[in-house]
Amino acid sequence: MEIKKITKIAPKTNIVFVVNTVKELDTSFFTEEELSYIKEQYTAENKLVVIQRLPQVIFIVFTAKVNDYKARQTSRKLASKLVEKANELKITEITVSSQVATTIDFIEGLLLSDYQFLKYLTEKKENTLKKISVSAKVSAKELEEIVTLSEATNFAKDLVNEPVSFLNATQLGEEAKKLAKKAGFKIEVLGKSKIETLKMGGLLAVNKGSIDEPTFSILEWKPTKAKNATPIILVGKGVVYDTGGLSLKPTPNSMDTMKCDMGGAAAVIGAFYAVAKNKLPYHVIGLIPATDNRPGGNAYAPGDVITMHNKKTVEVLNTDAEGRMLLADALSYAQKYKPELVVDIATLTGAAASAIGHYGVVAMGNADEKIMNKLKESGNNVYERIVEFPFWEEYNEQLKSGIADMTNLGNGMGGAITAGKFLEKFTDYPYIHLDIAGPAFIKKSVDYISQGGTGVGVRLFYDFIKNY
Repeated sequence: MEIKKITKIAPKTNIVFVVNTVKELDTSFFTEEELSYIKEQYTAENKLVVIQRLPQVIFIVFTAKVNDYKARQTSRKLASKLVEKANELKITEITVSSQVATTIDFIEGLLLSDYQFLKYLTEKKENTLKKISVSAKVSAKELEEIVTLSEATNFAKDLVNEPVSFLNATQLGEEAKKLAKKAGFKIEVLGKSKIETLKMGGLLAVNKGSIDEPTFSILEWKPTKAKNATPIILVGKGVVYDTGGLSLKPTPNSMDTMKCDMGGAAAVIGAFYAVAKNKLPYHVIGLIPATDNRPGGNAYAPGDVITMHNKKTVEVLNTDAEGRMLLADALSYAQKYKPELVVDIATLTGAAASAIGHYGVVAMGNADEKIMNKLKESGNNVYERIVEFPFWEEYNEQLKSGIADMTNLGNGMGGAITAGKFLEKFTDYPYIHLDIAGPAFIKKSVDYISQGGTGVGVRLFYDFIKNY
């Protein structure tokens, strides 16, 4: 979609007036009948008013009066309704005229709502909106920033929506390379032989049942005058498809959406695109361990004992607890950078999804409370809200093994937390774990959040790093 800032609104164009109240409208622009209709709709709390003139359509959007994170979300949601109406009326161009504080959020809502994944459809019904002009107190830099961030989120959606028949671990690395070239960050994709040299036992174990090789991708954005002396590291789970392995998923239809099990990897790749292209002044490293998890002839099995990258041993009780196995290797590898903070993101547990649904992100960790609060603030800013779970030492009791240093599974109580405590054992730095099993993939669109892959985590990471 083409989007640009303008200083003068062309006559007879389709205009979207974004206002808080009727009083903010230029009454000279409307007829008495139109103003009367607008006031009636405003009184009836209709937030999107449509006036059809020939040859133009006028939209009046009434967004929230206050300027807080909930008002920002209201503007995004109203933008999604506008895109829906534009499609219905087959409108290709609009001009947004706005003086409200949440203008940039409205623009973001338009860009995110317009997303479609049509690659595999032979008959494509494309959205009609192709061009947006913006007449508002928004700088060209702000506009460019939100366009890039929306692109990054939509790229992440593409990755999640791709089936494993196309997006295996190797192809995930190739797609990340394409975005690295566009945005300007560095990337190195390690193949199986190098992973074996690094002795990443967890990643190699999960990969044993697959005919496709694993990859380990290292992304880096290091501006010349970075504000942080040691890096922030983002680690993304890259299980491109998950059958559960030999512990085959028992729930009916539960494999139908398991192409989304690399939603964490997609979030990291998307965040790097936005951070690098918008040139945020922070040194950031991304680590993505990737493979599929299949019950092939040599698949790792319940009862196996795996030696991990940091030489700790893990008794495998369930091969469907695979994400933590490969994330653990990446978290161990991260120690070499002596980072000031590491955040992993993963579609890790059904327990997290059961606890809060698709409405937010589960978080836990041992990082300073101020850092966690900043992450929560970013979660509110982009409306990917964070629910912090306890991270008590007592949960470690569930991970004790009689024959190894630990098991890869708790006893079923507090499953999202025991997964986090397992991962913590591979860290020696301030650490936060994000579980996006609920919001990473949805079966029906919710406002501006697309059906299928949602790109959750991209905007969260970007806002957090920007305001770090």
